[in-house]
Amino acid sequence: MEAEASRFESSEMLAAFLGSTRVLPEAWRLCRAAYTMAQGGCFAVEQEGDVGYVAFSGVQSVTVTGLDSDENALVPIDPSLFSPIVATEDPPMVHAAFLHFFLSVYNTPRFQTQIVTLLEKSKAIIVTGHSIGGTTASLTALWLLSYLQSHSSNLSILCITFGSPLLGNSSLSRAILRERWGGKFCHVVSQHDIVPRLLFSPITPIAPHLNSLFQLWLMSMTSLHQFPHFQATKLSHQDILELYRYVLDHVAAAAMSQEDSTRTYRPFGSYLLCSKEGAICLDNATAVMQMLYLMFVDGGEDLSIDEHLKYGEVVMRGHHSLQFLKQRCSTHAGVSNSSYDEGISLALEALGISNQDESVVRLQQAKECLMKARQMGRTPNLNSANLAIRLAKITPYRAQIEWFKACCDESIDNMGYYDTFKLVGASKRIAKVNMNRIKLANFWDDVIQMLETNQLPYDFNKRAKFVNASHFYQLLVEPLDIAHYYRLGTHRTKGHYLTHGRERRYEVFDRWWRGRSWSTGNDGAAKKRSKHAGVTQDSCFWARVEEAREWVESAQRESDAGKFAQICDNILKFEEYATKLVESKEVSIDVIATNSSYTLWLKDLKELKSRFVKSHLQFPKILGDQMVL
Repeated sequence: MEAEASRFESSEMLAAFLGSTRVLPEAWRLCRAAYTMAQGGCFAVEQEGDVGYVAFSGVQSVTVTGLDSDENALVPIDPSLFSPIVATEDPPMVHAAFLHFFLSVYNTPRFQTQIVTLLEKSKAIIVTGHSIGGTTASLTALWLLSYLQSHSSNLSILCITFGSPLLGNSSLSRAILRERWGGKFCHVVSQHDIVPRLLFSPITPIAPHLNSLFQLWLMSMTSLHQFPHFQATKLSHQDILELYRYVLDHVAAAAMSQEDSTRTYRPFGSYLLCSKEGAICLDNATAVMQMLYLMFVDGGEDLSIDEHLKYGEVVMRGHHSLQFLKQRCSTHAGVSNSSYDEGISLALEALGISNQDESVVRLQQAKECLMKARQMGRTPNLNSANLAIRLAKITPYRAQIEWFKACCDESIDNMGYYDTFKLVGASKRIAKVNMNRIKLANFWDDVIQMLETNQLPYDFNKRAKFVNASHFYQLLVEPLDIAHYYRLGTHRTKGHYLTHGRERRYEVFDRWWRGRSWSTGNDGAAKKRSKHAGVTQDSCFWARVEEAREWVESAQRESDAGKFAQICDNILKFEEYATKLVESKEVSIDVIATNSSYTLWLKDLKELKSRFVKSHLQFPKILGDQMVL
C-alpha cells in the first residue's frame, strides 16, 4: 500500500507546516492590531521587508453591515472590480452586506493610498481578517487578484481568514476554481466556532442575539484584559442554547443536502480545520461543509461562543503541531499496515474525532467524508494522465493541419495558409482540415471545462507539457478560426472577431502563456530571428488585418473630418505594429505572400495615400502618440 500514500496524512502535515511558520501568527497579530488601531470595522496595514500585510477587524453588530436586513441577500458582484470571475451565464454572488461593507472601505482615500504603496513596495501581499473582517479580506484579495491579472503582474496574493462567515454562493466557488485561485485562500476555523457556520441559517430570526454577541466580541478584542464571558451581554444561557441549536440544525441540513443552488452559501479555497489535537487542510467544498457540521455537533453552546475569540491559542498550538504529529505517528506505529487507514486515523484525531468517540454514527460519517475526499483528491492526477494520453492521440490532427499549411506556403497561387482556407471553395482537403480544427477545439474545450470544475491538479495550468501544447495549437489553429468566422460573414451580423467572435479558450491560453515560469529560445529583445517564424506569433494577426481592411475602405468614402481622423489613426497604428512584426520576422511567410490579405491591404493603403499626393494633401501621420494632419 506504499504506492497509495494517504492524502490525509499529507493534509495533516500541510496543516502542521502552515501552523509552524510565522505566517499565521503574523496574520493574527495584525488582526488584533486592526481592532485596537481602528476601533473595529476598519483595517491596518504593515510592511515587513518585501511582504505587505492588510488586516481587517470585525464589526460591532450585524446592524453595522446590514447583515440582518435580508436572510437571502445574495447579489451579483461588481464586474468592474472583479471582471475575471464574472460569468453572465452563472453570475457569482456574495452577501450584499459584506459587499457593501467592502465597498465602503475600498472607496476611502486612505485605503486606496495605502494599497497603492503596498503594490509598489511588495513582492507578496497577505490579506487577513477576523470574523466579518474575514469576508472583507476575501473580497479585497479577490479584487487584488482581478486587478493584478488585468495588469499581468506576478505579485503574489495570499488571503488568511480567522473565524470568517461564508461569503458567496456556489457560482463564486466555481469561478474561483476556474481562475485557479483556490490556493490563494486559507480559512482558519476553530472546532466549535459558531460564526463560520452562521450563514447556513436564515439570519433574521437570530439577529438580536447576534447583535449582542458581536458587541461582546468587539469589546473582547479591543480589551487588554481577560475575555469577558457571554453573561456580560443581555443574553441568557437559554438564549445561547437556542442560538446554538438553531445554527446546528441548519448546518446539519446543509451538510446532508445534495442541493447545489445558486441561492445558498458555499465554501471556497482551503480550510484549515483546527481542534486542540491538531489540524487538517481540506479544499473540497462538500467535504468542508460536512466537517463543519461533524466538528460542531459535540461542542455545546458555551464553546460555540468562546472559541470565536481564541484564534490566538489556535495559532500558538500550531508551533507545536509538528511535534504532535511525530508523537501521533509513533503512537500509531504497527497498528495498521495500510497508510490509507493510518492517514484517516491521523486526520480524525487531528479533527478531535477519535476511534474512542462516543458517537459511532459521527465517527463513521467522518470516515466516509474523508474517504470520499481522498477519492476526489486522486481523481485530478488520474484525469491529467488521461489527458496526456488523449493529447498524444490528437497529434495526427495537428500534423495534418501543419501539412496543409506547408502546402499552402509552397502553392503557386501565393495566397498563403489563411486566405486559402478562407477563400477556396469546398474541397476534400479543406473539409478534412476543418474537421481536424473542430476535433482539436473539442479536446481543448474539454481540458478547460475539467480545469474550471476542479477535475485537474491545482498546478495543471503551469505544466510545460500542456502550456506549450496549447500555445502551439493556438498559433496554428486560431488563424483558421478567424478565416472561418469571416468566410461565413459572421462579422457582418455579430461584429469583428476580436470583440465578438474569439473563443474563450484562447483568452485562457494567453493567461497560461504569460504565467509560465520558463523562457523560450525566442525570449528577449536581444535575440533576433534569422528567418521567418513557422507560425505567426500573434495568433490574432489576421483578425487585425480584417479590421484594417475595413478601415481603409471606410477612409475612402468617409466625409466627416473627425471620423476620418480616427480611422486614419487606427490604420497608422496597425501599420506600425504589423511592420515591426514583419521586420523582426515574427510572422510566417504566408503573411507576406503575394496574394495574401495583408499584402493586398498594403496595396490598398498605398493607393489611399497616393490619392492624397495627387490632391496635394499630406496623409495623416503619427508623431509619438499623436496623429498629425
